[in-house]
Amino acid sequence: MADETILKVENLNVEFDGNKIIQDLSFEIDKGGIVAVIGPNGAGKTVLFRALLGLIPYAGKINWRNDVKVGYVPQRFIVERDLPLSVKEFLSYKKGEKQMAEVLKWVDLHAHLLNVPLGVLSGGELQKVLIAFALLGNPEILLFDEPTTGIDIGGEETIYNLLRKLKNEHDLTIIFISHDIHVVYQYAGNVLCLNKKKICFGPPHKALSAEELKKLYGTEVGIYPHTHI
Repeated sequence: MADETILKVENLNVEFDGNKIIQDLSFEIDKGGIVAVIGPNGAGKTVLFRALLGLIPYAGKINWRNDVKVGYVPQRFIVERDLPLSVKEFLSYKKGEKQMAEVLKWVDLHAHLLNVPLGVLSGGELQKVLIAFALLGNPEILLFDEPTTGIDIGGEETIYNLLRKLKNEHDLTIIFISHDIHVVYQYAGNVLCLNKKKICFGPPHKALSAEELKKLYGTEVGIYPHTHI
């Protein structure tokens, strides 16, 4: 692997009960980038993350840079409002209180939330706590499975701006799954188009042509001019 390559996937194949979920997938991700993974439901996006984390069997090669630390934020984390578990107790599974307060600051939350029950947090606050949990191990790369599921539109922008800030301030590499092409244009440096196989990979303004999106989703998808940030 090249010095700047943090992840190299070669001929990845995943199947369950004889059904091929991911077929012959190959791509590379450089250190410090933000990569979006898009595709229709059932395309294998979450399965890809599970394979990258070593949670399921697969064929092919997944090569992380030596000693790399990976953090993961799941798509859904349902908390009952009466759950008797505070933010502090949740985060304490990994680190002490000093580190907890520090990572809460990283995600723009005040340390007083440590004593607040998880169940009374807003959707945006809970998502930030989950991000803080992933950051406690000082990872170099973060995987986000649809980071704004269940969050209102204003909260979505806050979360994506936070991801960009974390990338810049802590030299993180970020891979996130999204269904929103507008978000991909605004926040991702590269996009992986996945529908069991790789349909396209590259900068959004180059990779996301009308032709490639039709291959990806099987229908016409509107494309509008964007300013890449």
